[in-house]
Amino acid sequence: MSEGTTVERTPGVWRLVVYSGIGIFMFFVPLTIGDRNAIPLDHLVGLVQKGLGPTLPYVIWLIIAAGTVVPFATGAWRRDRVRTVFALLNVVGLVAATMVVLEVGPAWFLEEDLAPFLFDSVAVNVGLLVPVGAVFLALLVGYGLLEFVGVLMQRVMRPLWRVPGRSAVDAAASFVGSYSLGLLITDRVYRSGRYTGREAAIIAVGFSTVSVTFMVVIANALDLMGMWTTYFLLSLFVTYAVTAILVRIPPLSRIPDTPFPGATASPEERIDERRLQAAWAEARRALRAAPPLARGVRTNLVEGVRMSMSILPSIMSVGTFGLILARYTPVFDLMGYLLLPFTWLVRLPEPAETAKALSAGIAEVFLPATMTAGAEDAVLRLVVGVVSVSAIVFFSALVPCVLATSIPLTVWNLVVIWFQRVALSVLITTPLAYLLVGS
Repeated sequence: MSEGTTVERTPGVWRLVVYSGIGIFMFFVPLTIGDRNAIPLDHLVGLVQKGLGPTLPYVIWLIIAAGTVVPFATGAWRRDRVRTVFALLNVVGLVAATMVVLEVGPAWFLEEDLAPFLFDSVAVNVGLLVPVGAVFLALLVGYGLLEFVGVLMQRVMRPLWRVPGRSAVDAAASFVGSYSLGLLITDRVYRSGRYTGREAAIIAVGFSTVSVTFMVVIANALDLMGMWTTYFLLSLFVTYAVTAILVRIPPLSRIPDTPFPGATASPEERIDERRLQAAWAEARRALRAAPPLARGVRTNLVEGVRMSMSILPSIMSVGTFGLILARYTPVFDLMGYLLLPFTWLVRLPEPAETAKALSAGIAEVFLPATMTAGAEDAVLRLVVGVVSVSAIVFFSALVPCVLATSIPLTVWNLVVIWFQRVALSVLITTPLAYLLVGS
């Protein structure tokens, strides 16, 4: 059979255009409905929330309860020390969620910006966004788009960030959609053998930012909406500039560059000429291996539910501990001393207080904004807003999300990478902020 015949008989080439087009629309095309501007997926999740009405907290509680029980029922909690620790933390998370749902417990624990904040603003959103988004991930990454974009983006992604061109889809999904969805893509591609462990780790902590939607929340808190375009573009630039540096130093540079254990390695072939033709050939090859739509959607939906079950209990436990530490202990004051040389070096206003606020970001991404809201200096507010996004790593959600995947990153790796990202982000952002908005 000739190559030409093979091309003609590639089944359902229309699927690449139609299915991928729907996926792109759901993840990357902001729409204004009513007074709310967001991607269609976010609007859809909002409709699901409204449809569930007063049962919503109990649905999320059931997901948390299931995620807590499964490791003990399957024996997975015994496999290694990390799984044991997080299985026990899941129990704490279930207790915290139960107290929030039933509104039972100490008054300090039930204050709006503590456990209820995590449950209502983080657990509810992630708990619905991941399963619903997983349905559309089947369309976005399963029918040739990943391979087509990958070949075209090789010249950019490989030299700058040492990852395959196909990871450009991950980066965009995280920045425009959600870090949890980006991690879901990354984990799936890694376990299929199309990323190595190092590549998956770079993508997870290099591109998995909070979504544009949450950036709006940060911008509103810091009174940055008047310079939204500047804030968004600067956050984008700083995030990716910091990642380009970190891929060349430990700990990221020392993670084994090997495929997922047991997976058949399927590295991206490097293309130097006739790139568009090669991209189309890769897309056709993916289409020939793609499952029927119903099966692909079902597989992704099951994976999304499982990921929600793994993430939510940890969000409620680790996140609550982080917020308690931020409010009632001097932990972040002490951590702030590690960042003080950087805030002082670039001459940020109130360098000690700024360092403390930025250090709180490791617990919850929104904490630096809440601690800096109301500051008069526009440069300070812009820097805090950008660094909150560029830091990427925080314990209330992203760390449990990463640890729930197969990506080879430890808690210690994540803490070190957080410090590296914050320090570099401060050094890069501040001069640019002074240049763009003055003092």
